Amino acid sequence: MTDTRPGQITKVVIVGGGTAGWMAAAALSRLVAGGVSVTLVESEEVGTVGVGEATIPSLLDYNRMLGIDEDAFVRATGATFKLGIEFRDWRRLGEAYLHPFGTHGRDIDGVSFHQLWLRQAASGTPDPGPIGDYCLSSVAARRGRFTRPSANPQSVLSTLSYAFHFDAALYARFLRDMAAQDGVVRVEGRVVAVDRDVETGFIEAVRLEGDRRIEGELFVDCSGFRSLLLGETLDVPFTSWKQWLPCDRAWAVPSARQGPLTPYTRATADTAGWRWRIPLQHRVGNGYVYSSAHIDDDDAKQALLAGLDGAAQGEPRQLRFEAGRRERLWDRNCVAIGLAGGFLEPLESTSIHLIQSGITRLMSLFPDRGFGSAERDEYNRVMLREYEQVRDFIILHYHATERSDSPFWDHCRTMTVPESLLAKLGLWSGRARVFRDQGELFTPDSWIAVLLGQGVRPDSFDPLTAGLPPSETARFMAHIRDMIDKTAAAMPMHEDFIAQHCAASSRRSA
Repeated sequence: MTDTRPGQITKVVIVGGGTAGWMAAAALSRLVAGGVSVTLVESEEVGTVGVGEATIPSLLDYNRMLGIDEDAFVRATGATFKLGIEFRDWRRLGEAYLHPFGTHGRDIDGVSFHQLWLRQAASGTPDPGPIGDYCLSSVAARRGRFTRPSANPQSVLSTLSYAFHFDAALYARFLRDMAAQDGVVRVEGRVVAVDRDVETGFIEAVRLEGDRRIEGELFVDCSGFRSLLLGETLDVPFTSWKQWLPCDRAWAVPSARQGPLTPYTRATADTAGWRWRIPLQHRVGNGYVYSSAHIDDDDAKQALLAGLDGAAQGEPRQLRFEAGRRERLWDRNCVAIGLAGGFLEPLESTSIHLIQSGITRLMSLFPDRGFGSAERDEYNRVMLREYEQVRDFIILHYHATERSDSPFWDHCRTMTVPESLLAKLGLWSGRARVFRDQGELFTPDSWIAVLLGQGVRPDSFDPLTAGLPPSETARFMAHIRDMIDKTAAAMPMHEDFIAQHCAASSRRSA
């Protein structure tokens, strides 16, 4: 027998499908057993963006929360494993570095490993090599190898961290089937009007073609860039960040697979933006994110097609957007998830993470029909802060460059960046300090990888390193480097691991 209290929400309506809608539905379906109906409204006529095919390790937490079998998920979505992102031509033309998942080395007596590496690199005796040599995810990615981490904290393999590349449309279908089994009701139809309470302004129902009316108490806006409920209906303003992130368009196209399956995403800087390459089991996802003020659409499309590894599978599809977010992501009885609330280009594969973050925080702050301000205000505070933290990390890639070969890169290199990013750069420039602020998504290891990869070297390093004898430190670092090298060499090739554990049926028969 369910416990339906007088103030309990009993009707949740999700407007919009795609990755955001079905991720929300799959999570909220857990409320069905508590007497809550969950209805998702979507129209097959309305396309989805679907460029979020690369993820970060936090998706593992979401999948585990839903009890998803990982091998089944990988098979169903044509997924591959991801150990990091390779950045080509960001600092200078012809240079590349990897932003790996996982950790670099091991701290000693409270001194961060990167501080030891900086001291060793400054002395040069012996040369410690790239900092990536001390991260298992980085070494394995360069060698095209993959296995799952060890649960033994004493094992070097426990430091490995990973995410996925997958077909976003197949992932949405996978979650749709799961949500339907758990009681979520899908309604096909286009929303043509929204009914609101004349006194409170709360949303009461959405009206569909054919004179159908779907009533609800809590509405989740997953309508994409249109932001049908939060933006159009509730008129929550949009805050633009185009002064820092000028890219406003993208071309996307799949291509045929060529060569081995690389366990990392590739982001290649171009004259007016950057191109992504995301390897799946059955195809490769490609795109060019660019600034329309610095290159015309046809030239951008040709640049994308010219950079493909294999034959294009169809005509490129164009997306138009503006970086930024709504001033509030929860207003009255409506919460926006995904693009309906904000957009940050997928340079660091954060789009699906921000969907996941919005969902899990809504679950932890789930309201009753009174919709008190405490939960709403906390949700907005935490989510808006997270958008800004991700924004700063993405801006870093553009701003910390030596490129001056195009007007686009001149603008990015010389622009004034947010004060919050300046503060981080100030801490780094002195003695290479990096702190994780208030549950920030990106770890110090991520900041270190990108700062060093972009050529941002600090003036000095932590004075606490003086208490550690250089010769002992050198031996310690050499040992770590050797253990990581041997561990990576013993791992199976990425494609072999997939073939053994989780190949999609189309790949098994190939």
